[in-house]
Amino acid sequence: MPFSILRKALFLSVLVLIATSLHAQTTGKLKRRPNIPGSIIVDFGFNGTQNSPVLWRQTFFGSRTVNIYYQYPLRFGRSNFSFNPGIGLSMERFKWKTNIVLTDPAETGTQVPTEKYEFANAERIYDDPRKLMLVNNYLEVPLEFRYDSKPEDISRSFNIAIGARGGWMYDSFMKIKYKQDGQTKKLKDKQDFGLTQLRYGVYTRIGMGGFNVFCFYNLTPLFQKNMGPYDKGSISEGGAIVGSNASGTAMTTFTAGISLNAF
Repeated sequence: MPFSILRKALFLSVLVLIATSLHAQTTGKLKRRPNIPGSIIVDFGFNGTQNSPVLWRQTFFGSRTVNIYYQYPLRFGRSNFSFNPGIGLSMERFKWKTNIVLTDPAETGTQVPTEKYEFANAERIYDDPRKLMLVNNYLEVPLEFRYDSKPEDISRSFNIAIGARGGWMYDSFMKIKYKQDGQTKKLKDKQDFGLTQLRYGVYTRIGMGGFNVFCFYNLTPLFQKNMGPYDKGSISEGGAIVGSNASGTAMTTFTAGISLNAF
């Protein structure tokens, strides 16, 4: 089954399960947590970057992430602690305020940008852009240690989790929407843009019952070495690339938001 179909089917299934659970709680027909092994976790978060080039100016609401995971708790005896391995999907977006699009690093490499470039591996080409968005989708494995104050009643339990996630980027593309000759046009440029294919990071989650807040920090750079965007000012007169963003690997990402436990 193609990943795009799998992603849509999984997301729809989670929405149905959440709606069913909320309806049952509202009508009072369900007094306890459904007896289903494991949990489905849905994260809604907003993305930020560290050490990004000057022109990497993104919008807040447009730069977002949706994660959908299934986790199975392995409790340590009768204690309040458990180990929770899982698997799921992470769908990440970065939307820019600036008029830039990423280019193929195999074509631009680390050459001195021409006047049309604002920074290397990114190009200004659309006079009237309406949407410039980078989309990255990952298959991920979360592993976490979790504390529940009431493991016998998760829906009324205070919980805190510390964990790590490893992921493989199975899909990446740019969504470009612009206006030309009075017509709105849309493009989908599908390639890897020199992005890091395998990533790993750490996260924490804290909350009550099925509602939590979370924060994830990506320990791997967003781009591979010498393939990420860097500021035009990082190039010296002799053509050498200098500065903190010279290699294109300085930029890392983080995500913060809310987390919902469907069961």
